[in-house]
Amino acid sequence: MKKFQPTLASIPSLDKLSIENNTYVERTADLSRRKFIKIASASLAVLSFPGLTTTNTSVINSVPDKTTDKGNNPKIIWVLLRGALDSLHTVVPTFETQYQVLRPNLSTSFKTPVLPLNHSFALHPSLVNLHQWYQEKQLLPVVAVSSGYSRRSHFDGQDFLESGNGKIDYDSGWLARAIDVKNKRALAVARSTPISLRSSENVNTWYPSTLKSADNDIYQSLLALYQDDELLRTNLESALEVKGVIGNQSNKNKQQRGIFAALSKACAKLLTAEKGADCAMLELGGWDTHNNQANRLSKKLTELDTGLAELKAGLGAEWKNTVVIIGTEFGRTAKENGTGGTDHGTGSAMFLAGGALNGGRVLGQWPGLADNQLFEQRDLMPTTNSFSWIANVLVQQWKFSHEELFQVFPHLTAYDEKLLIS
Repeated sequence: MKKFQPTLASIPSLDKLSIENNTYVERTADLSRRKFIKIASASLAVLSFPGLTTTNTSVINSVPDKTTDKGNNPKIIWVLLRGALDSLHTVVPTFETQYQVLRPNLSTSFKTPVLPLNHSFALHPSLVNLHQWYQEKQLLPVVAVSSGYSRRSHFDGQDFLESGNGKIDYDSGWLARAIDVKNKRALAVARSTPISLRSSENVNTWYPSTLKSADNDIYQSLLALYQDDELLRTNLESALEVKGVIGNQSNKNKQQRGIFAALSKACAKLLTAEKGADCAMLELGGWDTHNNQANRLSKKLTELDTGLAELKAGLGAEWKNTVVIIGTEFGRTAKENGTGGTDHGTGSAMFLAGGALNGGRVLGQWPGLADNQLFEQRDLMPTTNSFSWIANVLVQQWKFSHEELFQVFPHLTAYDEKLLIS
């Protein structure tokens, strides 16, 4: 037997990872013995509980013992896209003549044809797997949505979206309240518990400790800030090259895509373990595209698409019992800016995916892109609320009553739209 010490290269080898007595362990090469070892030491990926003090050699072994009925275990997976996805470059309104007027460069930047959904909308060509799911009725894009957050701060916008109670709240998240109401368990694929899952004791976190953060939004924001100052920009770029942040960008992009795919695969593996959780949260940063948006979004959407495909493959038969909710803190300006990007906006898009869905439709109300149809004459006007769609998922997937839903979202009701097959 040997200790499991995950590295980027080792993560795909999840067939060697199993669970025993609520602790993740590596299966030895000698399968006849059927013995496993517990994960320990600082370099190991471990489960952790908020508020639970651990040492580098601790083995967390206190997951609630709950027998999983795989035949009736509807799962919810929440994927948060940090940085504000540009929905108009992702779910493209092909029928809108104003789209080309507002975005003369971005609208012609697609290297291959967009992927048609219906007579009005198409997906970015990088979303090949999501497009296939749409055709298989396993995807529901929702256009022109917003959490209700009215300002333009990434951090506050993400907190608002994660808390789900109509204000910035660091102590309680909507998914945490949901699992407490239904006595379910959650897994956060993160270094620490995200706000979405804070306030519940039924949350585990997991992340391979040898992986660096995939989020380079801070550096990209600084580059955008310094774009008009040649000296500052040159110095920053030189420093980042030394740091390896933008040097050899091709290899870096491949590595980042590999990280999210590996984490998604690991998430699926942990969810489908014998005593796996009922839901999970994944995060993917890098969506703050103030400049060079065409190239950057093409890579990010490929990363997202590939990772979600790994998630589906890893879930296997559980995919039919699963709903994946994919959202972002806010949208971006309808008009492209002078550096090939877009700035912070309001209305965006969200996706619902999974084998449990009655998909193959584009949901939401389209507000139009004429000047008098835009929010503050600059942003896509939100016409539906992200939380009411999420509430709808809770009602249909986890059978929330009106009274139970009030404990999660006290300020709203669920939309009356049939989202699931049954």
